[in-house]
Amino acid sequence: MMHRRPLIGITGRRKKGRHIVENLEVLADFNVDLYYADYANGVIEAGGLPVHLPIDADPVDLLEHLNGLLLPGGGDIDPGRYGAEVETNTFPPEPLRDEQELALVSCAYELALPILGICRGLQVINVHAGGTLHQDIPPHAGFEQVATTELHMVTFEPGTTLGDIYGSERSVNSLHHQTVDRVGDGLRVSAQSPEGSIEGLEHSDLPIIAVQWHPEMLATRSVDPAFSWLVETAAERF
Repeated sequence: MMHRRPLIGITGRRKKGRHIVENLEVLADFNVDLYYADYANGVIEAGGLPVHLPIDADPVDLLEHLNGLLLPGGGDIDPGRYGAEVETNTFPPEPLRDEQELALVSCAYELALPILGICRGLQVINVHAGGTLHQDIPPHAGFEQVATTELHMVTFEPGTTLGDIYGSERSVNSLHHQTVDRVGDGLRVSAQSPEGSIEGLEHSDLPIIAVQWHPEMLATRSVDPAFSWLVETAAERF
């Protein structure tokens, strides 16, 4: 019998053809859905099969065919989603993506589907749970550094899922200008930076973990515990 590999859905961004370098001019007004292949490679290396989730598809229809969900990085969430006014326009909100990802998290809650959130993905999970965000914390950005640069340490809370899979601490990169403010209902802090900023969240009862850094961009991606956790937890649904 052929061994089944868990299907892991990955969301992405919607751009116009004009935003794609070297694209044909006649395709300038056509929509393009995309995400960085590093996320898919992390899933493949951990033993799963990545599945792109088109923005136009019904979230319920999508998740009924999947074993897990990965929410990647991207632009800022609309502050209105957590009851705040806009304070920055560094990375303008993408309303369609907000709508899709928040709906996917709702469906995943109902199905108890494993979720891994990365960077924006962590923030989506927090906002979905009723949490809020600090909208602009430039020292965290690291946008002038090579993406693989490990900029600071992260410490993990003992007895948490992230603590169990990563150990007590590790060095991470940083590519975000927003951080968690109020933690959402049902979530707990499982990782922090030296100055106390939240770098990891997880659900108290559901198979959901999230990290603020970008493990898919580090040299350790192929053996990163977060991708392994997602695929192994998803495989338990067979």
